Amino acid sequence: MSTCATASRDLSEPLAGTAATAPTWLLVEQPGPWGTEALTASHLDPAVGRALERAAKDTGVRVALIRRPGRHADLHTGARHRVFVAHTRPGRSWIRTTALTDPGRLRALDFAALGAGDPAGLTLAAPDDGEPSGRPTAQGAPGQWEEYTGDPLVLVCTNGKRDRCCAILGRPLAAELAASGVDGTWEVTHIGGHRFSPTLVVLPHGYTYGRATARSVRDVLAALRDGRVVTAGCRGRSAWERPGQAAELAVRAITGEDGADALAVARTEGAAPTWSVTVAHRDGREWRVSVAQVASAPPRPESCGSALGSPARMEVVGIRVTRTTGQGARAVAAARP
Repeated sequence: MSTCATASRDLSEPLAGTAATAPTWLLVEQPGPWGTEALTASHLDPAVGRALERAAKDTGVRVALIRRPGRHADLHTGARHRVFVAHTRPGRSWIRTTALTDPGRLRALDFAALGAGDPAGLTLAAPDDGEPSGRPTAQGAPGQWEEYTGDPLVLVCTNGKRDRCCAILGRPLAAELAASGVDGTWEVTHIGGHRFSPTLVVLPHGYTYGRATARSVRDVLAALRDGRVVTAGCRGRSAWERPGQAAELAVRAITGEDGADALAVARTEGAAPTWSVTVAHRDGREWRVSVAQVASAPPRPESCGSALGSPARMEVVGIRVTRTTGQGARAVAAARP
């Protein structure tokens, strides 16, 4: 049986520059079934889902539902909802978490502040169910925001209502990771790129991966715990727009730089179909990366059941060093073919 993921793999479709753009993620635990548009088609109150979508629009915050791997009975429960907010920009990444009986309290978040990476945006509406409100004062107290200090969150896309590849390939991967002791594993509703399934994002760093395996994910986590990033299978860092994602990975390829927070997209100039992206190293080096948007050929389905199309992809067409340090200049020269 042919799927969009099979076609993409057979065509060796490049992964770089295909991650969803999300400087900040808002993740709300919602067990049970998910519909195609999960925020309004799940056991989450649809009014709350619509309100969160509206509040997050154009703020840099991406809202998604999560659940623990395993069987998901179609039951309404009164359990608390675990909530995570994660910011992904290098050198400024963080995760805060809380547990709520009423996710509607999240409507009081300052989405603009959170999109900019400011934890001061973590406000909650007054509770009407006995939950405490305000800032964190007790580790683990419901309704209180606390710093998340566990392993990186691994969010595996598993929503088969959006695309069957996410369920067929994503759910077994999530289950295997959880069974092997990867405690930060969650299923997530949608992170884009069905045809790259199984696909996942690792927070707070925001690096997104496609065609993942349990072994490759464990390698990614081992590297991130050591402050390094694995570029094999990487689609990009969600903090950046797609041209920036491709540019950052291209600079890593020519320099061998694997420090997770060593590189940042300083600026992006231009508009589709061509951009000039400046990638800066924390040691002062800079590169000017030329990125072009091109149509993928031959045509392939972007999702299972969809018509054949030519999805846009980011192609790096040139890299030029624009600022060096003494050590940096030697490293770049050595990396050039």
